[in-house]
Amino acid sequence: MPKSNLDKIAEKVENGKRLSKSDAMRLMESDDILSLGQLADKVRKKKTGDHVYFNVNRHINLTNICVSRCKFCAFSRDKADADAYAMTIDDVMETARSARDLGITEFHIVSGLHPDLPFDYYLEVISQLKKMMPEVHIKAFTAVEIDYFVKIAHLSQKEVLMKLKEAGLGSLPGGGAEILNHRVREAVCSKKASADEWLDVMRIAHNLGLKSNATMLYGHVETGEERVDHLLTLRELQDETGGFQSFIPLPFHPWNTQLNEFKKPSAFESLKVLSVSRLVLDNFSHIKAYWIMLGLKIAQLSLLFGVNDLDGTVVEEKITHAAGAETDRSISRDELLKVIYEAGRTPVERDTLYNRIKTYNQQGKGVTNEA
Repeated sequence: MPKSNLDKIAEKVENGKRLSKSDAMRLMESDDILSLGQLADKVRKKKTGDHVYFNVNRHINLTNICVSRCKFCAFSRDKADADAYAMTIDDVMETARSARDLGITEFHIVSGLHPDLPFDYYLEVISQLKKMMPEVHIKAFTAVEIDYFVKIAHLSQKEVLMKLKEAGLGSLPGGGAEILNHRVREAVCSKKASADEWLDVMRIAHNLGLKSNATMLYGHVETGEERVDHLLTLRELQDETGGFQSFIPLPFHPWNTQLNEFKKPSAFESLKVLSVSRLVLDNFSHIKAYWIMLGLKIAQLSLLFGVNDLDGTVVEEKITHAAGAETDRSISRDELLKVIYEAGRTPVERDTLYNRIKTYNQQGKGVTNEA
């Protein structure tokens, strides 16, 4: 891309002007990764300073049995498969209790679309978790899962969300967005919620006061233009609702999937996507590097490319590891602090809603915040 074009875009960004689709396409097609990173980092600094956020969370995947069987997914199973599972309520409670001493502030719950579990099961999971550990925020069920509950419970999207909220649901994760494009979804995930259905769930959730994240799965059948359109669609909904907290680009892991002819996106590609996301999504405060999928070293480097959140301690990630992830399944608070310190940034332990719990100094000692 000619340097003059990047200069013009940089001028728009520095003057706080919104980027157009053609601007975003130029950025996505650029190989000037250092200039992209510098520009994205300026925006990051203006939005959130040198703070890098993380939380202490516990993942719970209720079942890997799924009627959708998306082509990019290595986690899902058919009911008859030898390694298929579905947790009982007691299993869920035992898993939650095992995390009690870790100082967790969040349960992160996503699962397959089980053919037989009733909607009441999911309500019971939320209500029992909230009863046992009321201080822990429950971030659960992607928009795809919510859309599936609508079908099995014969309720509206609003009714499903209201019942879950009454049971103790605090917010929604951003999964299931993949690429918000009909062609792509028909090719890789035709049996689950459409792009419009995903967006409708998020719109209603936000209007009910439930915050959420948003994701993008990149590095499979999508084009650069479809990536950009995905970002612009999210930006438009954020203008409308203001309910998205962070954006999380997720590199596709091809191992053990039906799309194993693809290669995992390179570090170069991932840093570009993170930088462009920061620049295009001017109404998102937080861009998150999900270290489980990126790898810890690339996630650390991304802190110089517009990223200001490293997710959390995770504890027992299953979905990406089924697709061949070689990262650890969890990380300690101290290890995360070290990663952030080494990048010259200030670690901030947050809760799910980005309230600051502790800001750490270089000696690793926390200072309580009121923010």
